[in-house]
Amino acid sequence: MNYYIDLFSPETAKAFSKSNQTISGFRISRKTYVENQNIGVGDRFICYCTRIQRFIGVLEIMTSSFIDNTPIFTKDNDPFNLRFKVKTIVWLPLEKGIPIHSDILWDKLSFTKKLSKDSNKWTYMVFSSPRLWPKEDCEIIEEKLLEQSKKLKDYPFTENDEKKLKPAKIRINGKKEISVSVPDDEDEKELKIKQTKTKEQRESIIVQSKLAEIGEKLGFKIWLPRADRTRVLENWQPNPDALLEDLPLVFDETTLKTIRNIDILWIKRRSIVRAFEVEDTTSIYSGILRMADLLSLQPMLDIKIHIVAPESRRDAVFQQITRPVFAVMEKGPLSELCSYISYDSIFELAKEKRLEHMTDTIVDEYSEYSED
Repeated sequence: MNYYIDLFSPETAKAFSKSNQTISGFRISRKTYVENQNIGVGDRFICYCTRIQRFIGVLEIMTSSFIDNTPIFTKDNDPFNLRFKVKTIVWLPLEKGIPIHSDILWDKLSFTKKLSKDSNKWTYMVFSSPRLWPKEDCEIIEEKLLEQSKKLKDYPFTENDEKKLKPAKIRINGKKEISVSVPDDEDEKELKIKQTKTKEQRESIIVQSKLAEIGEKLGFKIWLPRADRTRVLENWQPNPDALLEDLPLVFDETTLKTIRNIDILWIKRRSIVRAFEVEDTTSIYSGILRMADLLSLQPMLDIKIHIVAPESRRDAVFQQITRPVFAVMEKGPLSELCSYISYDSIFELAKEKRLEHMTDTIVDEYSEYSED
């Protein structure tokens, strides 16, 4: 028996609570991972609620995965259509869920026990689901959740939790509701830090270099903004012709100007396959805006877009992606089109020894979408 993390937003956790609790769903992008891991009967999901960082349940998997587009967790266009039938071992209301920072968990889990409680270095463990988790950790979590189902101890929400539990929503075309966020003044100040040569910025160049290296190994041509090339090439030595001198694309000058400034492009023949913005101490908003501009200028393009940032900035990325202005794009809400990838995930992917024999869908295994 293996354990896998199963991520719920507060909204999907509440929807699951109101359901008959026999189906757990994931995004279709996880299909390859599910099949490669052979996730199925007898395995278990450890259920974790994002934003408020609590463990809320354990589900036993009763079937192999299957595709079902019938809306369950949202009123329409349910994105979690890769599904399993499950049996609930334990399921707690959000206010009874066990915070990961609680003493009964933090000092016992392998990926947190050596960290201070203000550290974010553990969050790579919850960047996507389903994902294989250490059995020993999951057995501890399951034991504590079962105990909690009998005690039902209260873990009061903090003021910050309360804010995260009440995301603003807007209705698109009088029908679909989309969660949005409006950063407060302090958040805006955080995002407008003056650009300086900091350690974090140097790390962003290394990440940009790793993305170029990964893309080359996967068989793509690479585009880098000209202003970044000298620094990136100090860390990446491409094969001849891997780095493009000119974009082989036929667009108007406004679109080309936008495209040329995106941090990394993976290009196959005359098509952009994936685009990456690598963020550090500069404004996350500017990179996301370039992605939104690209999709607005060329809504018919089928491009996978990603924001790559340190774990410490994960929440800020999702906060910006879910701004109201990005929820009403012609191609659809940006939160459903643009994923977050952590720096640690890029370094982990770069270590994969079989990249030359893989397809770019491997990136989807390291991507995380807003669960709102």
